[in-house]
Amino acid sequence: MTQSDRIEVDLVDPALYVEGFPHDLFTDLRARGPVLRHPASEVPGRGDTGEFWVLLSHSVVQQANRDWQTFSAAAGPSIVPMPPEDVNHTLVASDPPHHERLRKVISSGFTPRMIKTLDDRILHYTDVILDDVVERGGEVDFVRDVAFRLPMEMIGDIMGIPAPDRPHLFGVIDTMFRASDPQNELTPDDNLAATMELYSYAQALGEDKRRSPQDDVWSKIALAEIEHDTGEVESLTTPELDAFFIILSIAGSETTRNAISAGLTALVENPDQWERLRADPDLIDVATDEIIRWASPVTMFARDATRDVELGGVRISQGDRITMWYPSANRDESVFDEPFRFDIGRSPNPHVSFGGGGVHYCLGANLAKHEVRTMFAQIARRFSMLEVTGPATFCCPGDVIAATADHLPVRMTSA
Repeated sequence: MTQSDRIEVDLVDPALYVEGFPHDLFTDLRARGPVLRHPASEVPGRGDTGEFWVLLSHSVVQQANRDWQTFSAAAGPSIVPMPPEDVNHTLVASDPPHHERLRKVISSGFTPRMIKTLDDRILHYTDVILDDVVERGGEVDFVRDVAFRLPMEMIGDIMGIPAPDRPHLFGVIDTMFRASDPQNELTPDDNLAATMELYSYAQALGEDKRRSPQDDVWSKIALAEIEHDTGEVESLTTPELDAFFIILSIAGSETTRNAISAGLTALVENPDQWERLRADPDLIDVATDEIIRWASPVTMFARDATRDVELGGVRISQGDRITMWYPSANRDESVFDEPFRFDIGRSPNPHVSFGGGGVHYCLGANLAKHEVRTMFAQIARRFSMLEVTGPATFCCPGDVIAATADHLPVRMTSA
């Protein structure tokens, strides 16, 4: 290990992400090597990170993401690992075979009837949202009034959350997410209050589903039984159900809203691509992948090395913590031609925004792609001009798992 292999900038500092992901910084880091060493830092409310590895290039991020035997997810995705009592208990903090059992629980909720209706639901909600934009004269906060609403309604339908509960409930989720960002006015007490309210709601909803099961994911999860290696069969515990609810709610809403918000910004900043999409609606499928590559809505996930291994030319020891930085991998010059050019016709487009494959590939990837696809197909059909009318603001939790758009004032002119 030489001094040049070590990172001097604190990548855990949320201040780095107040204007979105710092791509210029990561381009410089990538030029120094695909895997670099990061000194110990401090995550507010979570503790000391210890030293950890930073994976920057496409190949090493994809390799680590797919090799769960060598890079374990059991201690969770945050840089600071979960305490031992929480290891291997949730979908994002477990490995096979337990991970496969948990994943099967959720997959069982995506019934054929539900899957068949997803596209119709996405189109319905998209039209309702864009009708509201037109009624308001086209002047909206795109994050709050458009990008936030579509995934909220979809995850609400999938989980069987009553429609009247959704605006308040997802506002609570938003508060919980934003309260862990030390750059804003929210406090740890706000985070705790929001978390407790969310847990309370999840438990009440679960009890209701057990009494009167419906054709939705939360009914399946509330009634699910998991068979362990010993042959013992048991229901999910209350903490496991709570964790499922938070993971599904946040993963199903925050990341998709970030992709939609980033896509709008990219189209405004690249008017040639906006006109290209309007002129050729058949480009929407490849355009969707480019929007998702460009957005890279998840900043990073962490793993633990289970054995000594060489990765990207460096020796990683058993027990070392690694972090996979997806936006950096999605701008890797060795994989993407002109990676800083937003090109809605880019093909092939092997982005790793959903994790790069393997057992931990995002369960909601297909849903997210359909939401992004439908939203921009309808925006291109219904609006002739897009303008950003004020500065965007971003939120970055202390664990830097995501740097997401918080507000984006825009003017959308009807076609």
